Formats: sequence, structure tokens, C-alpha cells
Amino acid sequence: MSPLHFSFYSAFTFSSLGLAFHRTHLISALLCLESMMLSMFIPLSIWPVENQTPSFALVPILMLAFSTCEAGTGLAMLVASARTHGSDHLHNLNLLQC
Repeated sequence: MSPLHFSFYSAFTFSSLGLAFHRTHLISALLCLESMMLSMFIPLSIWPVENQTPSFALVPILMLAFSTCEAGTGLAMLVASARTHGSDHLHNLNLLQC
């Protein structure tokens, strides 16, 4: 395994561990999700160049579009929860209390 591939795998692993263990604020969860998407986007954009296949050149752009939609939805949920509950703490977002 090359050091470049190891850095991509470790970036994805660290961001998923951050999502699993640091769940106090919604904004930190959204940042971990965005770092996971970024750590998947960079190898997907380098892969067609390494293999010299132009057929997979559209895949990173589609993934970037989906991650943009995910970020917009997450920020809309962040604003809505901050307005209704007063903060972005995840322990305030209990479905049984709503």
C-alpha cells in the first residue's frame, strides 16, 4: 500500500471515528460527514488519471453534487434545530420530547 492510499484510508477512518465519538454538537457531526466525503472525493478524482480511463471521470462530479446536497440539507436542519430548540446539542434532539 502506498503512502498516498494509506493517507486516504486513514483520513476516512479518522473522520468516521470522529463521527462516532464526538456527537455533542450537530455542527461537529456535519463536519465529520463532510471530511468523509472529501476523503472519498479526492481518491475518486485521482483514480481515472492513474488508470487513464476517461469513462469514470464523471463519478467524482456526481459525488460532489450529492455531497453538496447533503451539506445543504444538514445546514438547513442545523438552522431549524437551533431555532426550535435553542442550541445545536444533539442530546436536545430527542424524538420522544417533540
